[in-house]
Amino acid sequence: MAHKIPSKEITYNKKASSNYQLGERFEAGMVLVGTEVKSIRAGGIQINDAYGAIEGNEVFMLNMKIAPYSHGNQFNHEPTRKRKLLMHRQEIRKLIGAVVEKGFTLVPVKMYWLRGRVKVELALAKGKTKGDR
Repeated sequence: MAHKIPSKEITYNKKASSNYQLGERFEAGMVLVGTEVKSIRAGGIQINDAYGAIEGNEVFMLNMKIAPYSHGNQFNHEPTRKRKLLMHRQEIRKLIGAVVEKGFTLVPVKMYWLRGRVKVELALAKGKTKGDR
C-alpha cells in the first residue's frame, strides 16, 4: 500500500460546483517562473475565472491571475499570462475527446503544494443553466 504524502492547499474555486456539474478530475503540474511561485506562496492567486484550453496536443490554463511579486523588479511576470499544464499523454487524449468533441469545459477546482511543486486539480464540467443552480 502506497503512503499518501500530505499536501497543503493553496486555494480552491468556490464557484466551480455551483456553476458547473463537475465530472472526472485530473491532477496537473504547472510551468511557472520564479516570481509566480513566490507570489503564490504570498497568497496572490485567484482561479475563480480560470479555465483550461487545449491547443494542439498541449493543455494551457487561461485567465488565472497571479499577482505580481512585490519584490520582483524588471523580471516580474505578466499576471494573466497563458500557463502550460503538465499532464500524461493519455490524459491529454482523454481531455481532447471530452472537450473538443463532447463540449465539456476544463475547470480548475483547487490548487495545492505536493512535494514542493504547485499542482492544480482540473475537472471536466458541463455548465448549469439558471434553473439548475
